[in-house]
Amino acid sequence: MGDSYDANAAGGEPTPASGGSEGDFKPHGLPAKKISAAAPENTAELSFGLAFADMQILSNAQVALYLRASAGSAADRDEELHDVYRKTQGYVNRFNTMNNPEKDQQELVDELDNLQDALTTYRKETDEGEELLLHSFEVASLMNLMATDTTAEEALALIPSLSRFPEAAIDEILELIRGTMIRIVS
Repeated sequence: MGDSYDANAAGGEPTPASGGSEGDFKPHGLPAKKISAAAPENTAELSFGLAFADMQILSNAQVALYLRASAGSAADRDEELHDVYRKTQGYVNRFNTMNNPEKDQQELVDELDNLQDALTTYRKETDEGEELLLHSFEVASLMNLMATDTTAEEALALIPSLSRFPEAAIDEILELIRGTMIRIVS
């Protein structure tokens, strides 16, 4: 192997980079740090270990849409859904705050993809000139906790890694999510 990994500008997904050593990873807006498969996971520090270094993280709403689509395909083929599948579907439906059964599925997918893209490409510069970006874990977590009255303080309490952002930036991020949520549920 011999490659190092650095978060790219688009969404926190690691990409091979020249130089460095295997296991280097830089979550958005955080200094590069050495990680290994045995490193403890710590969401507050956006440390997930090598096993999760190149995974896309989805919100409950996105998973619910994917499961609904695959359940429809299974029904078309007269296949029965596995118990674990049904339980997972029940869980994401229960906690999915961005849902509207009256909306076309493709419209919901587009809204959620647009929101994820907006959050993934969100940038905020600190007073020191450092550019802060949201990690894909933070994007999915924000999409999952979203309610129209979620405050910056609540978001910080539930997603401690956001503490590197100024409160005004967190309010700005929450406003992006509110706008999408209003479009979805109305």
